[in-house]
Amino acid sequence: MPTLRLATRGSAQAVTQAEHVVARLADVGLDATLVIVETHGDRTQATNVPLHTIGGQGVFVKEVQAAVLDGRADVAVHSAKDLPTETDPGLTIAAWTERRDAADALIGATLDGLSEGATVATGSVRRRAQLAHARPDLEFAELRGNIHTRLERIPDGGAIVMAVAALQVLGITDRLGERLDPAVFVPAVGQGCVALESRLDDADTNAALAAIDHAPTRRAVEIERAFLAELGSGCSLPVGAHVVGDVVTTFLASDDGAVVHRETIELSGDHDLDVATARSAARTARDRVDGR
Repeated sequence: MPTLRLATRGSAQAVTQAEHVVARLADVGLDATLVIVETHGDRTQATNVPLHTIGGQGVFVKEVQAAVLDGRADVAVHSAKDLPTETDPGLTIAAWTERRDAADALIGATLDGLSEGATVATGSVRRRAQLAHARPDLEFAELRGNIHTRLERIPDGGAIVMAVAALQVLGITDRLGERLDPAVFVPAVGQGCVALESRLDDADTNAALAAIDHAPTRRAVEIERAFLAELGSGCSLPVGAHVVGDVVTTFLASDDGAVVHRETIELSGDHDLDVATARSAARTARDRVDGR
Protein backbone atom coordinates (compact mmCIF):
# COMPACT_ATOMS: atom_id res chain seq x y z
CA MET A 1 0.00 0.00 0.00
CA PRO A 2 1.31 3.54 -0.74
CA THR A 3 2.50 5.73 2.14
CA LEU A 4 -0.49 7.15 4.02
CA ARG A 5 -0.57 10.94 4.31
CA LEU A 6 -1.84 12.07 7.73
CA ALA A 7 -3.22 15.62 7.95
CA THR A 8 -2.75 17.24 11.35
CA ARG A 9 -2.59 20.62 13.04
CA GLY A 10 0.90 21.94 13.61
CA SER A 11 0.82 22.35 17.39
CA ALA A 12 3.26 20.32 19.46
CA GLN A 13 0.47 18.21 20.92
CA ALA A 14 -1.20 17.57 17.54
CA VAL A 15 2.07 16.66 15.81
CA THR A 16 3.12 14.35 18.64
CA GLN A 17 -0.30 12.65 18.59
CA ALA A 18 0.02 12.17 14.82
CA GLU A 19 3.53 10.77 15.24
CA HIS A 20 2.11 8.20 17.66
CA VAL A 21 -0.35 7.22 14.92
CA VAL A 22 2.57 6.88 12.47
CA ALA A 23 4.23 4.54 14.97
CA ARG A 24 1.07 2.46 15.42
CA LEU A 25 0.72 2.11 11.66
CA ALA A 26 4.36 1.04 11.44
CA ASP A 27 3.57 -1.69 13.99
CA VAL A 28 1.12 -3.19 11.49
CA GLY A 29 3.48 -2.79 8.54
CA LEU A 30 2.22 0.51 7.07
CA ASP A 31 4.21 3.63 6.21
CA ALA A 32 2.83 7.11 6.92
CA THR A 33 3.93 10.73 6.73
CA LEU A 34 2.53 14.00 8.12
CA VAL A 35 0.85 16.85 6.26
CA ILE A 36 0.73 19.96 8.48
CA VAL A 37 -2.44 22.08 8.19
CA GLU A 38 -3.17 25.44 9.86
CA THR A 39 -6.70 25.78 11.20
CA HIS A 40 -8.93 28.73 12.05
CA GLY A 41 -8.54 27.87 15.74
CA ASP A 42 -4.74 27.99 15.39
CA ARG A 43 -4.84 31.38 13.67
CA THR A 44 -6.79 32.87 16.59
CA GLN A 45 -4.75 31.26 19.40
CA ALA A 46 -2.95 34.46 20.33
CA THR A 47 -6.13 36.55 20.53
CA ASN A 48 -7.49 35.07 23.78
CA VAL A 49 -10.95 35.14 22.19
CA PRO A 50 -13.07 32.40 23.80
CA LEU A 51 -13.38 29.33 21.55
CA HIS A 52 -17.16 29.13 21.90
CA THR A 53 -17.49 32.62 20.36
CA ILE A 54 -15.54 31.78 17.18
CA GLY A 55 -17.12 28.47 16.25
CA GLY A 56 -16.59 26.21 19.24
CA GLN A 57 -15.90 22.55 18.73
CA GLY A 58 -15.16 22.54 14.98
CA VAL A 59 -12.58 25.33 14.78
CA PHE A 60 -9.63 22.93 14.94
CA VAL A 61 -10.91 20.31 12.48
CA LYS A 62 -12.48 21.79 9.34
CA GLU A 63 -9.27 22.62 7.47
CA VAL A 64 -7.76 19.24 8.44
CA GLN A 65 -10.85 17.51 7.05
CA ALA A 66 -10.63 19.62 3.89
CA ALA A 67 -7.11 18.35 3.23
CA VAL A 68 -8.51 14.81 3.07
CA LEU A 69 -11.57 15.73 1.04
CA ASP A 70 -9.51 17.57 -1.63
CA GLY A 71 -6.91 14.81 -1.87
CA ARG A 72 -3.91 16.48 -0.18
CA ALA A 73 -4.03 13.80 2.53
CA ASP A 74 -5.57 10.38 3.14
CA VAL A 75 -6.31 10.65 6.87
CA ALA A 76 -7.35 13.49 9.18
CA VAL A 77 -5.93 13.18 12.70
CA HIS A 78 -7.96 14.95 15.41
CA SER A 79 -8.19 15.20 19.15
CA ALA A 80 -11.56 13.48 19.44
CA LYS A 81 -12.96 16.11 21.79
CA ASP A 82 -12.57 18.70 18.98
CA LEU A 83 -14.62 16.65 16.53
CA PRO A 84 -18.29 17.64 16.07
CA THR A 85 -20.81 14.80 16.28
CA GLU A 86 -22.10 15.52 12.78
CA THR A 87 -19.60 13.82 10.46
CA ASP A 88 -18.97 15.30 7.00
CA PRO A 89 -20.94 13.12 4.53
CA GLY A 90 -17.75 12.43 2.56
CA LEU A 91 -15.81 11.19 5.60
CA THR A 92 -15.94 8.35 8.09
CA ILE A 93 -14.25 7.85 11.46
CA ALA A 94 -12.22 4.81 10.48
CA ALA A 95 -10.36 4.41 13.79
CA TRP A 96 -10.20 5.59 17.38
CA THR A 97 -6.84 5.23 19.10
CA GLU A 98 -6.59 3.73 22.56
CA ARG A 99 -7.62 6.34 25.07
CA ARG A 100 -5.16 8.00 27.42
CA ASP A 101 -6.28 9.37 30.81
CA ALA A 102 -9.47 11.32 30.07
CA ALA A 103 -9.40 13.36 33.30
CA ASP A 104 -8.78 17.08 33.71
CA ALA A 105 -6.01 18.40 35.93
CA LEU A 106 -5.12 21.55 37.81
CA ILE A 107 -1.64 22.93 37.13
CA GLY A 108 -0.07 25.28 39.66
CA ALA A 109 -2.12 24.28 42.70
CA THR A 110 -4.55 21.75 44.10
CA LEU A 111 -8.24 22.56 44.45
CA ASP A 112 -8.08 22.61 48.25
CA GLY A 113 -4.80 24.53 48.08
CA LEU A 114 -6.31 27.48 46.19
CA SER A 115 -6.93 30.41 48.49
CA GLU A 116 -10.31 32.13 48.77
CA GLY A 117 -11.02 34.06 45.57
CA ALA A 118 -8.04 32.62 43.67
CA THR A 119 -8.04 32.81 39.87
CA VAL A 120 -8.27 29.74 37.66
CA ALA A 121 -7.57 30.23 33.94
CA THR A 122 -9.38 28.07 31.40
CA GLY A 123 -11.07 28.57 28.06
CA SER A 124 -13.61 25.81 28.72
CA VAL A 125 -17.14 26.69 29.85
CA ARG A 126 -17.51 23.09 31.07
CA ARG A 127 -14.45 23.33 33.32
CA ARG A 128 -15.54 26.70 34.67
CA ALA A 129 -19.02 25.43 35.53
CA GLN A 130 -17.71 22.36 37.33
CA LEU A 131 -15.04 24.21 39.28
CA ALA A 132 -17.44 27.01 40.20
CA HIS A 133 -19.92 24.43 41.47
CA ALA A 134 -17.21 22.92 43.69
CA ARG A 135 -15.67 26.26 44.71
CA PRO A 136 -18.10 29.19 44.22
CA ASP A 137 -15.47 31.61 45.54
CA LEU A 138 -13.09 31.11 42.61
CA GLU A 139 -12.50 33.73 39.93
CA PHE A 140 -11.94 32.74 36.29
CA ALA A 141 -9.83 34.10 33.45
CA GLU A 142 -9.75 33.19 29.76
CA LEU A 143 -6.90 30.96 28.56
CA ARG A 144 -5.89 30.19 24.97
CA GLY A 145 -2.64 29.25 23.22
CA ASN A 146 -0.59 26.12 22.79
CA ILE A 147 0.25 23.99 25.81
CA HIS A 148 3.63 25.53 26.57
CA THR A 149 2.15 29.03 26.26
CA ARG A 150 -0.62 28.10 28.70
CA LEU A 151 1.89 26.71 31.17
CA GLU A 152 3.54 30.14 31.22
CA ARG A 153 0.22 31.84 32.08
CA ILE A 154 -0.55 30.36 35.48
CA PRO A 155 -2.13 33.22 37.48
CA ASP A 156 -0.29 34.35 40.60
CA GLY A 157 -1.61 32.26 43.46
CA GLY A 158 -3.93 30.43 41.06
CA ALA A 159 -4.01 27.59 38.58
CA ILE A 160 -4.82 26.59 35.03
CA VAL A 161 -6.81 23.55 33.88
CA MET A 162 -5.58 21.10 31.26
CA ALA A 163 -6.35 17.58 30.10
CA VAL A 164 -4.12 14.95 31.69
CA ALA A 165 -3.83 13.35 28.23
CA ALA A 166 -2.23 16.50 26.81
CA LEU A 167 0.44 16.34 29.49
CA GLN A 168 0.94 12.63 28.78
CA VAL A 169 1.35 13.23 25.04
CA LEU A 170 4.15 15.73 25.64
CA GLY A 171 5.74 13.84 28.54
CA ILE A 172 5.24 16.64 31.06
CA THR A 173 3.02 15.03 33.68
CA ASP A 174 5.47 16.30 36.30
CA ARG A 175 3.66 19.66 35.95
CA LEU A 176 0.41 18.13 37.18
CA GLY A 177 -0.84 19.71 40.42
CA GLU A 178 -3.96 17.61 40.95
CA ARG A 179 -5.83 15.11 38.80
CA LEU A 180 -9.53 15.94 39.08
CA ASP A 181 -11.82 12.96 39.65
CA PRO A 182 -13.66 12.40 36.33
CA ALA A 183 -16.70 11.10 38.20
CA VAL A 184 -17.10 14.62 39.63
CA PHE A 185 -15.33 16.81 37.09
CA VAL A 186 -16.77 15.07 34.05
CA PRO A 187 -14.44 15.22 31.02
CA ALA A 188 -15.32 16.51 27.57
CA VAL A 189 -16.79 13.97 25.18
CA GLY A 190 -13.91 12.03 23.60
CA GLN A 191 -11.23 13.59 25.78
CA GLY A 192 -7.98 11.61 25.79
CA CYS A 193 -8.63 9.92 22.44
CA VAL A 194 -7.46 10.55 18.87
CA ALA A 195 -9.93 10.15 15.99
CA LEU A 196 -8.82 9.19 12.49
CA GLU A 197 -11.07 10.24 9.62
CA SER A 198 -10.75 9.07 6.03
CA ARG A 199 -12.82 9.39 2.86
CA LEU A 200 -15.91 7.22 2.94
CA ASP A 201 -15.11 5.80 -0.51
CA ASP A 202 -11.41 5.08 0.25
CA ALA A 203 -11.73 1.37 0.98
CA ASP A 204 -7.98 0.72 1.13
CA THR A 205 -7.30 3.42 3.71
CA ASN A 206 -10.35 2.46 5.77
CA ALA A 207 -9.19 -1.16 5.86
CA ALA A 208 -5.66 -0.09 6.85
CA LEU A 209 -6.91 2.08 9.71
CA ALA A 210 -9.17 -0.69 10.99
CA ALA A 211 -5.99 -2.50 12.03
CA ILE A 212 -5.30 0.15 14.70
CA ASP A 213 -8.88 0.83 15.80
CA HIS A 214 -9.27 0.30 19.57
CA ALA A 215 -12.68 -1.32 20.05
CA PRO A 216 -13.20 -0.46 23.78
CA THR A 217 -12.40 3.20 23.10
CA ARG A 218 -14.71 3.25 20.06
CA ARG A 219 -17.57 1.90 22.16
CA ALA A 220 -17.00 4.40 24.97
CA VAL A 221 -16.61 7.46 22.76
CA GLU A 222 -19.57 6.60 20.53
CA ILE A 223 -21.80 6.42 23.61
CA GLU A 224 -20.44 9.77 24.85
CA ARG A 225 -20.95 11.32 21.42
CA ALA A 226 -24.56 10.10 21.37
CA PHE A 227 -25.19 12.17 24.53
CA LEU A 228 -23.67 15.26 22.88
CA ALA A 229 -25.43 14.66 19.56
CA GLU A 230 -28.82 14.67 21.25
CA LEU A 231 -28.04 18.11 22.70
CA GLY A 232 -26.88 19.35 19.28
CA SER A 233 -23.49 18.88 17.60
CA GLY A 234 -22.55 22.52 18.06
CA CYS A 235 -23.68 22.66 21.68
CA SER A 236 -21.82 25.48 23.42
CA LEU A 237 -23.28 24.75 26.86
CA PRO A 238 -21.09 23.34 29.65
CA VAL A 239 -21.39 19.65 28.77
CA GLY A 240 -19.43 16.47 29.41
CA ALA A 241 -19.83 12.69 29.28
CA HIS A 242 -17.47 9.90 30.26
CA VAL A 243 -17.80 6.13 29.90
CA VAL A 244 -15.81 3.75 32.09
CA GLY A 245 -16.69 0.09 31.64
CA ASP A 246 -20.45 -0.23 31.94
CA VAL A 247 -21.07 3.17 33.53
CA VAL A 248 -21.59 6.55 31.87
CA THR A 249 -21.39 9.80 33.83
CA THR A 250 -22.99 12.83 32.20
CA PHE A 251 -22.86 16.54 32.98
CA LEU A 252 -24.81 19.54 31.77
CA ALA A 253 -25.10 23.05 33.19
CA SER A 254 -26.96 26.18 32.23
CA ASP A 255 -25.19 28.98 30.40
CA ASP A 256 -24.57 30.84 33.65
CA GLY A 257 -23.61 27.67 35.55
CA ALA A 258 -26.38 28.28 38.08
CA VAL A 259 -28.12 24.98 37.29
CA VAL A 260 -26.00 21.82 37.26
CA HIS A 261 -27.15 18.31 36.37
CA ARG A 262 -24.80 15.33 36.84
CA GLU A 263 -25.94 11.74 36.45
CA THR A 264 -24.32 8.30 36.61
CA ILE A 265 -26.06 5.56 34.64
CA GLU A 266 -25.46 1.82 34.36
CA LEU A 267 -25.06 0.58 30.79
CA SER A 268 -26.28 -2.75 29.44
CA GLY A 269 -23.31 -3.74 27.28
CA ASP A 270 -25.54 -3.74 24.17
CA HIS A 271 -24.16 -0.97 21.96
CA ASP A 272 -27.41 0.19 20.36
CA LEU A 273 -29.26 0.15 23.65
CA ASP A 274 -26.45 2.07 25.37
CA VAL A 275 -26.45 4.72 22.63
CA ALA A 276 -30.21 5.09 23.14
CA THR A 277 -29.64 5.37 26.90
CA ALA A 278 -27.12 8.17 26.35
CA ARG A 279 -29.57 10.04 24.14
CA SER A 280 -32.32 9.64 26.74
CA ALA A 281 -29.93 10.92 29.42
CA ALA A 282 -29.30 14.02 27.30
CA ARG A 283 -33.01 14.76 27.05
CA THR A 284 -33.37 14.37 30.81
CA ALA A 285 -30.38 16.64 31.44
CA ARG A 286 -31.73 19.29 29.10
CA ASP A 287 -35.14 19.23 30.79
CA ARG A 288 -33.56 19.55 34.25
CA VAL A 289 -31.33 22.43 33.21
CA ASP A 290 -34.25 24.14 31.46
CA GLY A 291 -36.36 23.70 34.61
CA ARG A 292 -38.95 21.40 33.05
